[in-house]
Amino acid sequence: MSVRIVDFAPRYAGDFEALNREWLETLFRVEGLDAALFSDPQKHVIEPGGHILFAERNGAMVGTVALKHHGDGRYELTKMAVTASCRGEGIGRRLLEAAIDRFRACRGGVLYLESHSSLTPAITLYESVGFRHEAPPEASPYERADVYMVYRG
Repeated sequence: MSVRIVDFAPRYAGDFEALNREWLETLFRVEGLDAALFSDPQKHVIEPGGHILFAERNGAMVGTVALKHHGDGRYELTKMAVTASCRGEGIGRRLLEAAIDRFRACRGGVLYLESHSSLTPAITLYESVGFRHEAPPEASPYERADVYMVYRG
């Protein structure tokens, strides 16, 4: 069963929300910023110059990741999720590598992410592709975030 990486289309907005709600509602809670992104990913991610990618297998979206553009070449890697039944199959790595490729294609200057220290497999994955822990330049808008990493390829 092969997985292919596809770009956001409005018909995938529900998949973007469902994939992210699955892990957020299991481990944390959906915060206000999450809900805003879910309500209109086209407006909050795509229109400002960002990207949303999906991992598709046999017609089903099994993973997603977003690159949210904050202006001046700053991108946030956010809303990365793989459905529980597909974790451990390398889909997260494929999504992450595709997001980094897209960041490079956009000639981004800074790529960062915020996470939580309890998400050890995700943090290990981020480190393996070149993200490094740094002090955040400002307080996170997410209550759950206690990790700040910057891509140093």
